Amino acid sequence: MQISTSAGPGRELDDPSLADFWAAAEELGAAVLIHPWGCTLGERLNAYYLFNSVGNPTETALALSRIVFSGLLERHPRLKIWSAHGGGYLAGYMVRADHAWAARSDAHTTAEPPSALLRRTFVDSLVYTTEQLRHLVGSMGASQVTLGSDYPFDMGVVDPVDRLEAAGFDQATTDAIRGGNAARLLGPIPTVGTAHS
Repeated sequence: MQISTSAGPGRELDDPSLADFWAAAEELGAAVLIHPWGCTLGERLNAYYLFNSVGNPTETALALSRIVFSGLLERHPRLKIWSAHGGGYLAGYMVRADHAWAARSDAHTTAEPPSALLRRTFVDSLVYTTEQLRHLVGSMGASQVTLGSDYPFDMGVVDPVDRLEAAGFDQATTDAIRGGNAARLLGPIPTVGTAHS
């Protein structure tokens, strides 16, 4: 299923009222794709398409941060969280979240550091450059990145496989990102059989 980065105005994804939703998603083994739908950051992003280029990755990083710091992933260890756009900014700078977790009591809300919990989630590969894709795989682990295109939106890429192959990963990593991780996340793709009479 696909959800946005919040559950509505004033209702974040870690809101206690959503506990049954997350429990059901875990029980069903459903992959929950987080993709921003609009930006809540206000008028400062109203120019230059900033609501998308800056707002969407920020929205995703905020949603994932609330999920991670709330302990949701520790309460539901089999939950399949999957986020678009490489997980937004969080995957690129998770060391800051780890530092806050280690340095401040109000951020030390989980048994494991944020980076370890974030690595339980999946992200797509839509980060635009081979250098950023290599950083994403280094941060998240090769087993947690799936192919992403952002189709049909204007921030998408025409050939995500070409970008993946240009990153210079070993064949096992390329194969995992190209489809193996998605198959593990989503389960086997149903085949269409021939009708028998």
